[in-house]
Amino acid sequence: MASVDDYTGLISGYHRGRPRFTAMVAAVSAAFVDQTNTVVLMKEVFDLDKAVGDQLDAVGVRVGIYRRVNTPLSGVYFSFDVDGLGFDQGVWKGPFDPDSGVTILDDETYRLLIRAKIGANQWDGTVENSRRILELIFNGASHVYVQDNQDMTMTIGVSGQPPSALFMALLTGGYIPVKPEGVRVDYYIASSEDGPIFGFDMENEYVAGFDTGSWGNVYG
Repeated sequence: MASVDDYTGLISGYHRGRPRFTAMVAAVSAAFVDQTNTVVLMKEVFDLDKAVGDQLDAVGVRVGIYRRVNTPLSGVYFSFDVDGLGFDQGVWKGPFDPDSGVTILDDETYRLLIRAKIGANQWDGTVENSRRILELIFNGASHVYVQDNQDMTMTIGVSGQPPSALFMALLTGGYIPVKPEGVRVDYYIASSEDGPIFGFDMENEYVAGFDTGSWGNVYG
């Protein structure tokens, strides 16, 4: 960071030691020091990994995604005895959140959504890269795959650790645009238990057969 000493240290020998001259140089240079330090600080304040609150909102606006979710989200609030809405899955309902859904995302969720939107803005339209973008909003314990059905539809699946209700609502609500124009997502399928989704003729982290794969929850 710049300091006034960087400027007063350049005073020539003839004027060095003259308090009033030194004070004048310090007063004038202080304005430039403050301006320089503010510009340097802005880079860190608006860094996606560190930005919070209004600064994160400013990053989101420029990326093209907003903290306020305009489409009502249902089935995301924490609840007992409801699959997918228990501990570490459902979102705690705030005092001003409407019954129809969440309207304002917290910083960490919004940060992940911004990161995925940046990837979507640079997306080349391929299935492989769409999967990479979707994985940005899930932790390493969840595995995302995209299936091209060859009929202008695609299926998006999430296996491994079941995603939270909020992330599934953001995904199915179209807040992460990773489908080509004119192509429809017919189903979103997420594993109901930790592990691959049940299926035939395949055995990997995405799909597995009897005694390994679990039934998938279908959204759409």
